[in-house]
Amino acid sequence: MMPEQLARWIAESEMTIAFTGAGISTESGIPDFRSPGGIWDNAQPVDFSDFVASEESRIEYWRQKSAAHSEYSGAKPNVGHQVLARWEQQGQLAGVITQNIDGLHQAAGSHEVLEIHGTAREVSCLDCGWRDDASSWVTQFQETGVPPRCTECSGPLKHATISFGQNLDADVLRKCATWAGSCDLFVAMGSSLVVHPAAGLPEIAKQYGARLVIINRDATPYDKLADLVIPGSLGESLQAADDCLQGLGEGGDE
Repeated sequence: MMPEQLARWIAESEMTIAFTGAGISTESGIPDFRSPGGIWDNAQPVDFSDFVASEESRIEYWRQKSAAHSEYSGAKPNVGHQVLARWEQQGQLAGVITQNIDGLHQAAGSHEVLEIHGTAREVSCLDCGWRDDASSWVTQFQETGVPPRCTECSGPLKHATISFGQNLDADVLRKCATWAGSCDLFVAMGSSLVVHPAAGLPEIAKQYGARLVIINRDATPYDKLADLVIPGSLGESLQAADDCLQGLGEGGDE
């Protein structure tokens, strides 16, 4: 059974890294923006350069983000998030690298989380870097229609996510590459593995000798490189692997 094989490899591993994409959060009711009916199907994302240059673009940005905010703020971690948090707490998972901006890994109890695309749960000032919880600022925009400004320096506030045209955080990317190159088991899940540079992390892990496991509903470009591919429901697969793993810990393989 494939989840049992994953459980055995986790039990053997000295450093396991999980990599998550939108697929882990769709089971919490958060739609994949790229899928039909997703946010990007109904509106053109605001480019970072336009956000900086135009008040009109900032209004459109905040309109889109405010519409999406209820999906993040009301979503709860699902079994997939909970299993990964439990593995970290048990010392079986070194950390999570995520493409998601919903903060559900932290809400489930994970502490070692690298967010490649930032977080939608906070806003940050583009001028001074001041940060705050996003909820009150979304409410303010919904009431006034005016893009909010920083209380510290009056600079423009934006969600602490990476927008189109905005550079990824170089320090976060370096740490992601370090984790991928240092682990002996890399488990990629819920990601199409087509958006770079994040999609290159499984290849880095393989180059440095790690086993690669892919759990995803659809095929990915890295399936042939993987040591194990588990299709289907992410939550069900992780729960099955966790059941096997706990059984191994109790001597259930004897």
